[in-house]
Amino acid sequence: MTGPMNGLPRLLDIMARLRHPEHGCPWDREQNFASIAPYTVEEAYEVADAIEHRDWPALKDELGDLLLQVVFHSRMAEEAHLFAFEDVAAAIADKMIRRHPHVFGDADIRDAAQQTAAWEETKAAERADKAGDGRASVLDGVARALPPMTRALKLQSRAARVGFDWTTAAEVIDKVGEELSELSAEMAAEAPVERIEDELGDVLFACVNLARKLNIDPERALRRASGKFEHRFRHIEGALHQTGRTPDQASLDEMEALWHQAKAVEGKM
Repeated sequence: MTGPMNGLPRLLDIMARLRHPEHGCPWDREQNFASIAPYTVEEAYEVADAIEHRDWPALKDELGDLLLQVVFHSRMAEEAHLFAFEDVAAAIADKMIRRHPHVFGDADIRDAAQQTAAWEETKAAERADKAGDGRASVLDGVARALPPMTRALKLQSRAARVGFDWTTAAEVIDKVGEELSELSAEMAAEAPVERIEDELGDVLFACVNLARKLNIDPERALRRASGKFEHRFRHIEGALHQTGRTPDQASLDEMEALWHQAKAVEGKM
């Protein structure tokens, strides 16, 4: 490297060297937007995991990994004469100024609720401008690559903003029951797997809607449920290990009893 550099300029220079067509890293040179995209998603999840565990040293490292993804994509775009990192930074800076007129302009926004409403109005106007033909949908911009549960939540939230929503959570519970009945009917009729899949999807979609009406993050709720399952099943494995056995050598009734034992221990914690 030429000259002392720290922070972002140094990282940009490192990426340029890694992508150098003659002297760079063979693996880095071979990558493209599509091949790097899964790593970008993975790093975002690792940031969320560090926050979930309040592991601040890990958060610093994971944010660095996520920043590297932005730099990597920007470098490939610059090589293709599409845009550069500076354009990415400028675009988000402009967007932040545009979406915060109460900070950078004369708008009067007094609380977080007003800011959220103003933010969504600005985003809706941006989507309309992007559509250009006046046919913008309130659902535009909800990425298809999002995790299915997150995408379902975003679609429902967008529709709710224009009044397409249930009035109460109790109504959604009824809808969950209705969808479960339809699933049961298809199963009883031994319907093709595609129809059963459709009905199961409707059940899951309704459950996400219920979480939204209860102001609960469905992803977080499912993570907690998965965590409980993992803890209890590991308890089963540990108890069986003490007797020299594994789960496949135990009866379902025995494992069920150990499961409830683990639940009882949790209740005393």
